[in-house]
Amino acid sequence: MRLHREGTPTILLILALTGFALFAAWSWAPAWLAWVVTVAMLAVLGIVLWFFRVPARTVTVDDNAVLSPCDGKVVAIEEVHEPEHFRDQRVQVSIFMSPLNVHINFNPIGGTTTYYKYHPGKYLVAWHPKSSTENERSTVVVEHPRHGEVLFRQIAGALARRIVTYSREGRPAAQGAEFGFIKFGSRVDVFLPKGARIAVRIGDRVQGSTSVIARFEP
Repeated sequence: MRLHREGTPTILLILALTGFALFAAWSWAPAWLAWVVTVAMLAVLGIVLWFFRVPARTVTVDDNAVLSPCDGKVVAIEEVHEPEHFRDQRVQVSIFMSPLNVHINFNPIGGTTTYYKYHPGKYLVAWHPKSSTENERSTVVVEHPRHGEVLFRQIAGALARRIVTYSREGRPAAQGAEFGFIKFGSRVDVFLPKGARIAVRIGDRVQGSTSVIARFEP
């Protein structure tokens, strides 16, 4: 299993804490307590390693498809007013990532990055109605040469405390390639033109860089 580079500081910290806890437990604690500490710390280490795993994915580039930007569950599909960049009506598809999902974020379409902005903010639970406008978040817009612009927004959750975004204005964006990472539970919103045909339903489980969430007319 390959691990993501964003996990290096956290993994090193957990390894250090695990080593210290095991040394202390087996040096001074009763055997039964030492075993409890050992099992608990190894479980924590296993969860952290699982969280920062890099999945083996094969991306099939499709100019008429919008791929899921992350692993998770579709929690919202609705027409909304997008106030930051488009300032008009768009179809929003929201995907919630639990702490057990892969937390790498992928470009849903290919093209050129035309907009990027980081917003500091609160840490409301990711499904809170105001999380998309009040939480820590990063907004990225990629313009496809035929289908126009699609906006996607990384939103921090109650546990997330760091959003990483690699996208920058003017740079090319390859469909299915990594554009960022969110640590420990969060959400990604995708804002599509009203003419896009939605290919998922609320409650569907999707996989980043492979599941198709919408299609454009060819």
